[in-house]
Amino acid sequence: MPGIVFLSGGQADVEATRNLNALNRRGSAPWKLSFSFGRALQSPALKAWRGDHEHVSDAQQALLHRARCNHLACLGEYDDSAERKAVAADTLPSG
Repeated sequence: MPGIVFLSGGQADVEATRNLNALNRRGSAPWKLSFSFGRALQSPALKAWRGDHEHVSDAQQALLHRARCNHLACLGEYDDSAERKAVAADTLPSG
């Protein structure tokens, strides 16, 4: 089996990330463990957007933040400090 996909199953976004990380920290397995998060990935972005064009950038940053944290969880390298680090990185001016 090449891979297993962990579903968020209605978990809160940070909770799903923590659980994905815990599974990946268990050690090597003969398959790749990834994620298929719908609501747990999109909810923070939708909350930031609020249906207002002026909040599109905020929504993009929220999605990027969750994606970065979930990437770390896929590597088994996520911890709560990643939440603060990702926010700091997401708020840096581009250029």
